[in-house]
Amino acid sequence: ANAQHNLSMIYLDGKGVTQDPIEAIRLLTMAADQGFAPAQGMLGWSYKNALGVTKNYKEAVRLFTLAATQEDTIAQYNLGVMYAEGKGITQSDIEAVKLYSLAAKKGLPAAQADLGWMYANGRGVLQNYQEAVRLYKLASAQLSTEGQNNLATMYFSGKGVPQNYILAHMWFNLAAANGSETASKNRDIIAKRMTTADISKAQSLARECLKKNYKGC
Repeated sequence: ANAQHNLSMIYLDGKGVTQDPIEAIRLLTMAADQGFAPAQGMLGWSYKNALGVTKNYKEAVRLFTLAATQEDTIAQYNLGVMYAEGKGITQSDIEAVKLYSLAAKKGLPAAQADLGWMYANGRGVLQNYQEAVRLYKLASAQLSTEGQNNLATMYFSGKGVPQNYILAHMWFNLAAANGSETASKNRDIIAKRMTTADISKAQSLARECLKKNYKGC
């Protein structure tokens, strides 16, 4: 099953072979039918995103559930997303939070960022800005642009942390450098409210953060 899963990834990526999503799905299905959690999770992702198969949210949920039951971290997160979005299953913020929490505790940055958003907005949990900031920081240190952008927003608004435009600019700038167009726009917006000296300070802090590989930023 592991070999089938690995070969399917090669066909999906087209590395060393002609890209063939249909063959990848065939191999993934074989591995998933043997109970291999990573294959179940990837096959679920394929059904969610119509990758080599017809989009089928219910089938995606079924496969994510099988993998999540085996403690597959990514599947736990993806199943949480399905609950949050109400795709293929009845929408439930509470179930989404439970699943995000499982994946976040195991260090998955996407889960940390999304769980932080749930805390910031009081969705499925009592609103807690401090916990949102804590989770955003964990995600940000692992290069999650969602976490970085959201952390910057917390500094910008002064929620869960003292309002600090310099740190907000720093995190927007880092997220933008990592490819977030939203963060780039937010950085430009906040820059209009800052002095040249403060912008320079924020840019300096961003460079220092990169040198420290995001540790202690």
